[in-house]
Amino acid sequence: MRTALVIGTGLIGTSAALALSQRGVAVHLTDRDPEQARTAAALGAGTDEAPEGPVDLAIVAAPPAHVAAVLADAMRRGAARGYIDVASVKGGPRRELQALGLDLSAYIGTHPMSGREKSGPLAATGDLFEGRPWVLTSTRDTDTEVLNLVLELVSHCRAVPVVMDADAHDRAVALVSHMPHLVSSMVAARLENAEEAAVRLCGQGIRDVTRIAASDPRMWIDILSANPGPVADLLTDVSADLDETVRALRALQSSDEDKRREGTTGIEDVLRRGNAGQVRVPGKHGSAPRAYEVVAVLIDDQPGQLARIFADAGMAGVNIEDVRIEHATGQQAGLVQLMVEPKAVPVLTAALRERGWALRQ
Repeated sequence: MRTALVIGTGLIGTSAALALSQRGVAVHLTDRDPEQARTAAALGAGTDEAPEGPVDLAIVAAPPAHVAAVLADAMRRGAARGYIDVASVKGGPRRELQALGLDLSAYIGTHPMSGREKSGPLAATGDLFEGRPWVLTSTRDTDTEVLNLVLELVSHCRAVPVVMDADAHDRAVALVSHMPHLVSSMVAARLENAEEAAVRLCGQGIRDVTRIAASDPRMWIDILSANPGPVADLLTDVSADLDETVRALRALQSSDEDKRREGTTGIEDVLRRGNAGQVRVPGKHGSAPRAYEVVAVLIDDQPGQLARIFADAGMAGVNIEDVRIEHATGQQAGLVQLMVEPKAVPVLTAALRERGWALRQ
């Protein structure tokens, strides 16, 4: 691939453009907001000047509701040899293009499974997709040359190609992305009018659950409007679980011992099913989940503390598999939780203590 056209210079479009530009591809940028395209160009994502002729690959990074119209326009004017979109919903745009009578052999619906709570070109990075799945919904009618162009794009972005049926993709993202976002938002909404004294008690658990609720509502309205059925089906199941959980909790309030036992059984059931589902979440790099042990280190909220801990772990020959930070309420201090292989725990704890770190048992 030597040339590309990115139509839509938000987070995803600009990030893809940055990755391609960094690898020597001549990228042309366009957006319905010319100022946004100029911002992306200033960041090094390419040029906002129109290409002189057809490019190798056109990348449509428009909201799901507008994808089909933008693609149809680009295809009718012969803007590229191959066309993709990067919207989070795949079945609807394909059916819209089919209804318009367009030849879809040069088109592949794709979805890079990566993003951030922030939007716009200023939030973009060239490594946004690194190590992340990039779904390709190619069919038997897809032109081989176009498929190769798209695989080259995914390679330039250092993502991992995953081939799926378009409708199967939409059901999958409803489960792992769209439904969880709404649930996160509903939990976060409980905080809106909560007493300040209660909100001040927020810890890492509530931060984890509500993190994605910070995303742009306008963007999510576009996404959910394009995939409402599968999301509604899943929320119906969640609603049934909520009803059963409420009944179980009410039973625990009863003075009747049999009802309390029923309540305990109901709560235990949902918690155990939650355990069973959580262990299926893939681990690092998409591999099977692994059990790590935690080494907890007390730190002051000062520059360089994390760098020192990581350097000391490296000197001890220990790889940090994951890390979490809990900030102390009302104090300039925190607790760093280092996730490591079980066999590395004694080595790391000894090394950190030797270097003066305070560990929490």
